[in-house]
Amino acid sequence: MRQAAVAAAILVSAMAASGCSYNTFVSQEEAVKAQWAQVENQLKRRNDLIPNLVETTKGFAQQERDVFQAIADSRSKLAGAKTPAETMQAANEQSSALSRLLVVVENYPDLRSSEIFARLSDELAGTENRIATERMRYNERVQAYNTSRRQFPANLTNMVFRFQDYPLFEAPPEAKEAPKVDFSRPPTPK
Repeated sequence: MRQAAVAAAILVSAMAASGCSYNTFVSQEEAVKAQWAQVENQLKRRNDLIPNLVETTKGFAQQERDVFQAIADSRSKLAGAKTPAETMQAANEQSSALSRLLVVVENYPDLRSSEIFARLSDELAGTENRIATERMRYNERVQAYNTSRRQFPANLTNMVFRFQDYPLFEAPPEAKEAPKVDFSRPPTPK
């Protein structure tokens, strides 16, 4: 009888302590959503700014239309993304296309030396740094939130209220490979 009373007291204490975690979950979930909004804000900035600079730069690299087309296609996908997973996929495709653009520069020194491309390059670097920072902050918020959901006794609150799991923003597999840089010049048309 005494053991049952002690077990009941422990259970009641755990339930009471886990009740406090409800507010923590709500706060953390809102922080995750706010940080995701920052990621989307930076992706939108990239979508608004970079295509205009790319259009200006296009005149210097007509022979690389497929790279610019990939950037435009990824921008469209990003604009049409409805879920975080679709947004992440489109953002990763856009990052890949922008990486290929930087490789093009190595093949066309005239493009690299132009003032227009210098601005594009600076904006790309700054924008990608902003996005990387916001992705990192988002992942930190998600990690804290998801960890809290699984820890005892807060996991009891989570079992009752079923707070949603948020995905980490992960780099695509191709991002693990360094871009191939080729310093040989393409053949000049005769």
